[in-house]
Amino acid sequence: MFRSRLHTHLLVLAATLALVGGLLLAWPGRAGAAADPLISRGKPATASSAESSSLDAGNAFDGAATTRWASAEGKDPQWIRVDLGAAATVSRVRLNWEAAYAKAYRVEVSTDGATWTPMAQESAGNGGTDDWTGLSGKGRYLRVYGTARGTAYGYSLFEAEVYGTLDGGPPPAGAFTVVAAGDIAAQCTASDSGCAHPKTAALARQIDPKFYLTMGDNQYDDARLVDYRTYYDKTWGAFKAKTHPVPGNHETYDPAGSLVGYKGYFGSIAYPQGKSYYSFDEGNWHFIALDSNSFDQAAQIDWLKADLAANGKRCIAAYWHHPLYSSGGHGNDPVSKPVWKILYGAKADLVLNGHDHHYERFAPQDPDGKATAGGIVEVVGGMGGAEPYPIEDVQPNSQKRISGQYGVLKLEFTDSGYGWTYVGSDGQVKDTSPKYSCH
Repeated sequence: MFRSRLHTHLLVLAATLALVGGLLLAWPGRAGAAADPLISRGKPATASSAESSSLDAGNAFDGAATTRWASAEGKDPQWIRVDLGAAATVSRVRLNWEAAYAKAYRVEVSTDGATWTPMAQESAGNGGTDDWTGLSGKGRYLRVYGTARGTAYGYSLFEAEVYGTLDGGPPPAGAFTVVAAGDIAAQCTASDSGCAHPKTAALARQIDPKFYLTMGDNQYDDARLVDYRTYYDKTWGAFKAKTHPVPGNHETYDPAGSLVGYKGYFGSIAYPQGKSYYSFDEGNWHFIALDSNSFDQAAQIDWLKADLAANGKRCIAAYWHHPLYSSGGHGNDPVSKPVWKILYGAKADLVLNGHDHHYERFAPQDPDGKATAGGIVEVVGGMGGAEPYPIEDVQPNSQKRISGQYGVLKLEFTDSGYGWTYVGSDGQVKDTSPKYSCH
């Protein structure tokens, strides 16, 4: 009799579990984990507000359980959004709320960041973790739009995770991301609301690339070691070990001697081959870091020729401070022309510069400024934190110019090509380049 009752109880339990499981599978709102990969980690994010600079939108997409985004307190509605970097099909959104949760909110997608389509809606939230699965939405941007707070405070998320597939399938072979900027650390700190380099550093950290490039004038005004330690080190210094820097003209103004503070701060990171210029490889790319303060010295030119002759990689990128072409206040700098001729002869693909404090991209061109499909693409990226310069004299082949908006270059490299976005310090994409193939 006991065995009969036990058997009956087990049958009832099994039937109940099957029913619950069936209901979960039939309900697309919170059914279990989707199989699609996480596509939002480290992507640029922005929000309607932030309680403080340490609680910004990027914290909700950094993968750290101890950081969070928090909106301004006591205000509805509020929102947080992420730029997935490309059109995507979204199948799951997982939200890990802090104590300040949303009682009512919508999960929405958008192709352009302006028109939004709801995918999921909550009207009786109770905090904790909301795991929306079985979703079906397409867009480049995803937004959590809160309409009613669950507490008297604001909205706060430890983490927001978006799962799905980016259009085009898996990343191309050899794909990696690089963040680059020049003209970075003015003599100010995060306590000054007008200080820009803490904001560009936060964005650069959030993107979490393979490595970082700086295009000179890393520290203002005279690049003394004490200034590097006081300003640059507190922001961009957080990822110093992953940085491949070059010096600018301000690094030569150090009263202790040209490049003394620069070398004292970066050490072997800036002098990996014993000189202020060097090269390194990543994937199918050869990167060349040059010191444009000494382009008139034969030693660097001879080294460059030998380095290119020994290169076995298909794709070549070079970076230094003074641009050959620029529509900004400093304008074109002929000191770079001999180097351009050498790189052009070696079929180099990309050149990154700073010096002028704006963003600008050029169509492929030869050293004489003639547009040609086999030319070098130049990008001016001097928007890392120093006071912006206006656009003054638009140069031939200049395709896009932005002044007054701080940000970073987010470069995407593959074994056979490259492209980039210019991401503002507000987390929004300001410009997207064409996709280029290596020569």
